[in-house]
Amino acid sequence: MTQAALHLRSPHRHRWLALAGFGLAVFVAAAIGGLGVSGTSNEYNSLEQPAFAPPSWLFGPVWTVLYVMIAVSGWLVWQRVGFTRPIWLWSAQLVLNAIWTPLFFGAGQYGLAFAEIVLMWLLIGATVVSFWRVHRTAAVLLLPYWAWVTFASALNLSIWLMNR
Repeated sequence: MTQAALHLRSPHRHRWLALAGFGLAVFVAAAIGGLGVSGTSNEYNSLEQPAFAPPSWLFGPVWTVLYVMIAVSGWLVWQRVGFTRPIWLWSAQLVLNAIWTPLFFGAGQYGLAFAEIVLMWLLIGATVVSFWRVHRTAAVLLLPYWAWVTFASALNLSIWLMNR
């Protein structure tokens, strides 16, 4: 293969490797969260919960879809601007995402988890605004996530207040 042909294939291949990297970052956040809920379903089900609380089996499928959308969204923006402010915001909200589950489920710190999820919600909003300026599809991909975290925040607050 000629040098020119290798050069043309290389950026294309790096794009897909980068997508795998974004997928891996999201997988690590999800895995940390998974460790935080391991063996806690009985505890969660024993909590006083608001009428709008979904069944615990729903969280896995919802988060799977959301995590795919989060990874693709970050990757789309990265392709346009690299590791700049929008991707740092994306990374920061993902770190908070990973922290929330162990706080809420593992440590049972419902008040602290609520404060943390509010901060995460704000960072997701900042990420959406930042992404909107770079790649509107990427920003739209984060809207279901932001909506779910809005719902999760209300659920977190309700559980905290009902179980004090």
